[in-house]
Amino acid sequence: MCGIVGVLNLRAGPPVELASISTMLETIHHRGPDGRGVYRDAGIGLGSARLSIIDLSGGDQPIGNEDGTLWIVFNGEIFNYLELRPMLEARGHRFSTHSDTEVVLHLYEDLGPDCLERLNGQFAIAIWDRVKRTLFLARDRLGVRPLYFATFADTVVFGSEVKALLCAPGVRTAIDPGVLAQVFTYWSAPSPRTVFEGIDEVPPAHYLLIHDGRIETHAYWHLDFSVPDSAIRSEDEYLEELRELLIDATRIRLRADVAVGAYLSGGLDSAITAAIIRKYTDNRLATFSIAFEDPEFDEAPFQRRVARFLGTDHEVVTCSHADIGRVFPEVIWHAETPLLRTAPAPMFLLSKRVHEAGYKVVITGEGADEFLAGYDLYKEAKIRAFWAKQPGSQVRPLLLRRLYADIPGMATGPGEFLAAFYQKHLAAPGNPFYSHTVRWETTRRNLRFLRSETTGDPERERPETAFPLPEEIQGWTALARAQYLEVTTFLSSYLLSAQGDRMAMAHSVEGRFPYLDTRVVEFCSRLPDDMKLRALRDKWILRRLGRQLVPEEIWKRPKKPYRAPIQRCFFGPDAPEYVAELLSEPRLREAGLLEPAPCQQLVRKASEGTRLTEVEGMALAGILSTQILYRLFVGGFRPPTAAPSPDIKLVDFLDPPSPEGRP
Repeated sequence: MCGIVGVLNLRAGPPVELASISTMLETIHHRGPDGRGVYRDAGIGLGSARLSIIDLSGGDQPIGNEDGTLWIVFNGEIFNYLELRPMLEARGHRFSTHSDTEVVLHLYEDLGPDCLERLNGQFAIAIWDRVKRTLFLARDRLGVRPLYFATFADTVVFGSEVKALLCAPGVRTAIDPGVLAQVFTYWSAPSPRTVFEGIDEVPPAHYLLIHDGRIETHAYWHLDFSVPDSAIRSEDEYLEELRELLIDATRIRLRADVAVGAYLSGGLDSAITAAIIRKYTDNRLATFSIAFEDPEFDEAPFQRRVARFLGTDHEVVTCSHADIGRVFPEVIWHAETPLLRTAPAPMFLLSKRVHEAGYKVVITGEGADEFLAGYDLYKEAKIRAFWAKQPGSQVRPLLLRRLYADIPGMATGPGEFLAAFYQKHLAAPGNPFYSHTVRWETTRRNLRFLRSETTGDPERERPETAFPLPEEIQGWTALARAQYLEVTTFLSSYLLSAQGDRMAMAHSVEGRFPYLDTRVVEFCSRLPDDMKLRALRDKWILRRLGRQLVPEEIWKRPKKPYRAPIQRCFFGPDAPEYVAELLSEPRLREAGLLEPAPCQQLVRKASEGTRLTEVEGMALAGILSTQILYRLFVGGFRPPTAAPSPDIKLVDFLDPPSPEGRP
């Protein structure tokens, strides 16, 4: 696991300065504190900040092939590298390390970009071909690991985090108001855009080829939720295949030369993966959980129940309102995007404790809700489509009371309120965006806090434009369409990024996700709907697996979404000082992104102690995080001062190479 950076001159120009690459690496030192390496050739520089997990002594990057014509820097893990290596050795490849990074390099040497189809992992890859003068950049199927790039003055810069790009010579940016409006509507920026002008991400399941001054973007994989007729089997057959896939997906994610821990949320998903580790391996497992002082958000009793049942060495990080408020600026520094939630902050504190306990790797449960239909969002869409068949019914909308137990008043709200709230666009269940329209239109109310002249082109920001859909989506079921949207609009861009990779890697911790194993994802995507959502019972087949592995109170337990408090973190007796300053009228006008009057009206309401609605709380988090983002990355960004490290691994082709083809 590492952070990677690079600079490529698209036209003839001076050599890339070693100091530039060193500064970029210094900015993402948290991603890889165990070693640094730099490759330089005419017009290009690549860098790696290494978090050593596999082949601790021999896996330093950059790594070259046998004749020094290909060089790689790599961020992530390839979980099936042990299965791939013998095939490559049989084809004559000679290895100088025992790392998964070198497996990727030789596989690319054989297959070119088609190598990506063989990889089961989470990764961001950069490979330089010295002969063809071609740079290859690639990202894993679901976007677990980040990779950003930008073109400035005939130069391409890339890196694992935006802050590294901002350290490259000549790179300047601003907050893109159109994307900011999208974040305030969809909760995150639609790929490949980011909230920074001129800086894009390599989309999940895509690669770039940069050659002769051209940048080509290619997709190599896509989600497919079609259910072939031949796939219809008995429930027990589906259950057995899921069990075998999850066991193996979890087992191969324990491959490491360091200790591996696990997160326990108190819910079904993480309990099952932890149970698999305890039952099918000989690992003495350490588990880690977040508890909250605020009982509205706390799941500690369920976490302790699972830990006792499995016999793990369990640690709990108890999070207060003051803790969240205190670390929120650091959270934004690492997330590099406005946030409509504070939920990443406890994850930031949790990874800090994991690091202090001496762990670099944790197994987590992300992905089960998306691919096995665990969210209330899926049930909501199903109820609304059922209601649409009799839109005048007074009874059918009352089913919505069974959802969103985490939102105060939802279960006891008057039927008239529920009907009015959810009735919009009720009669259009064939709309591919049907499942998400209520959420997006609710959040869209918060656009009133943005400056009207900076909210971008309304036509460009429509869902149809922001999220191009595959042609085959109309042939999928309504549940499959909802799952596709949730994966492409929320999982990759928020859950695995701002709340996942960024919060863990802020403290040099790598998360691994068995439910996002390529084989598990493709299996779950092809499951019939009733194996996932039966009536209003979510994750049907996973709950059946849970009966074999975890206590009844866990596998039967309704899902409690992971949430964190907002209002009391920033207003009250322990309010951090930066809040009042950043939300003052002068600072709002200085950034020029938000309307001061409605923002300050919301601030007054929050400071008076009046409980904010769910949407107002999201607006508060969005406003404050936007102000923090502006200050950290636009108004006051300061690159670190970094001299070239004396222990850096330097591969420099600016000097004549040796006869063996290596420097």
